[in-house]
Amino acid sequence: MATTDDPVREVVRERYAAAARAVAQAPAQDGCGCGPAGATSCCGSEVAVTDAAGTQVFGGALYDPAEAADTPPEAVSASMGCGVPTAVADLQEGETVLDLGSGAGTDVLISARRVGPTGRAIGLDMTDEMMELARSNAARAGVQNVEFVKGYIEELPLPDASVDVVISNCVINLSGDKDAVLREVARVLRPGGRFAVSDVIADTDMDAATRADMAQWTGCIAGALTRAEFEASLSAAGLVDIEITETHRVHAKAASAIVRARKPAT
Repeated sequence: MATTDDPVREVVRERYAAAARAVAQAPAQDGCGCGPAGATSCCGSEVAVTDAAGTQVFGGALYDPAEAADTPPEAVSASMGCGVPTAVADLQEGETVLDLGSGAGTDVLISARRVGPTGRAIGLDMTDEMMELARSNAARAGVQNVEFVKGYIEELPLPDASVDVVISNCVINLSGDKDAVLREVARVLRPGGRFAVSDVIADTDMDAATRADMAQWTGCIAGALTRAEFEASLSAAGLVDIEITETHRVHAKAASAIVRARKPAT
């Protein structure tokens, strides 16, 4: 189980706190919300936001304008994700959605619109600066059915069987104990509940130097599981109907993917 003095966690926390401060000081100055356009990822690592062809592989540019039409541009531009989990989560009116590592709140706000006034969208983050930014974005959007909770994704502060859908956007890779994260996901999901996340999967030949690089860990690459490792962890947590679909390359040794699974109905 990850602890409060987990060195990986503390590095990630500081990188994302710095990113939130940068957004607050100079919102939406580029496609990522912090740093020179196209230089590095929002988390402050040396991981490129764009690929060799100049296509953005992390950040707000991945959202279709229609997908985020009712979301403040400040929230979208501050996104650090590698995909758009709300596009594949099949959210329904009245559902309760939990976003792991909700950051500036983009996916929470999109989810809140999808589940409607009878539903609920919960964002969980461990970084005070990000939670402040997310709450500001929610107020700007005028969305009422949202809640932002401080906590760790390895130790979710929610009751058993309390949510219908768990989403996240390039966050599980940042955990030093991914098995604990997925066990917690299975615990808080209701029977029949769904897991739909965007995350990075590592190639089987990712080199040791990349994995050892803490800066790249905060850029969602060094901590990546391989496809087989992710499938095994999901299965061990008790989830079924596992699907992992690569969407685009984010690194020479890693790709962004949509990862979906389900908690058995009984």
